[in-house]
Amino acid sequence: MSLYQRAHDIVAAKANKALDSAEKPDEMLDYSYEQMLDQITKVRRALVDVAASRKQLELQEQQLQHSVDHLNDQAKAALAAGKEDLAREALSRKAAAQQQVDGLEPQHQQLTEQEQKLEQTLSALQDRVNKFRTQKETLKAQYTAAQAMTSVNESVAGISSTLGDSGAELQRAQDKISTMQARAGALDELLQSGVLEDVGGDTDDIQKELDEAGESAEVDKELAALKAQIGSAPPTPELPAGS
Repeated sequence: MSLYQRAHDIVAAKANKALDSAEKPDEMLDYSYEQMLDQITKVRRALVDVAASRKQLELQEQQLQHSVDHLNDQAKAALAAGKEDLAREALSRKAAAQQQVDGLEPQHQQLTEQEQKLEQTLSALQDRVNKFRTQKETLKAQYTAAQAMTSVNESVAGISSTLGDSGAELQRAQDKISTMQARAGALDELLQSGVLEDVGGDTDDIQKELDEAGESAEVDKELAALKAQIGSAPPTPELPAGS
């Protein structure tokens, strides 16, 4: 699995809250990016080392080739001077130097191939890092957006719960108000009908005095009526004594 695919899976998992809380996609992406940069640094160092070795080998080859050419000239000069033995010695040394040049050629070829491979690797890594950097920033932005959306959803859920509780409280208040209104209406009806006094039990002292005054006035009225009736009636004859 590529680093990009791994990071993409982590962002998706984080958005669904299925990822271990210890692994943060943004930090993982930055860490992976730093690892890739470290790999590029190592490849660059290796490339520099190989290139330096190749260059050093080429200098040795140049020096040896210079010796070969110089010994060849010396052999010609010695032979022209009639010094065959000296010419032979020069040619012998030339052969030894040429042998060293030929021995360095495989090493030079090997270092050249290694250098080319490292250059290809470095180029591929640089392209990969450039792409990953862009993808990394995109994924981090997606992760940030997912975090924000999760926070918003949680806030909305909390608000919905609060609104639900508020609705229940409003309903309870409305029910209580309706009950109080019904009770007030019933009390008005009872007061108007006079039933409230019976329901309430004993009346207060003032009401008692008013009631007693009313009853006393009625009694006095009836007594006066009786007196009037008696005063207007003829006297009853007295019966004879002994009858």
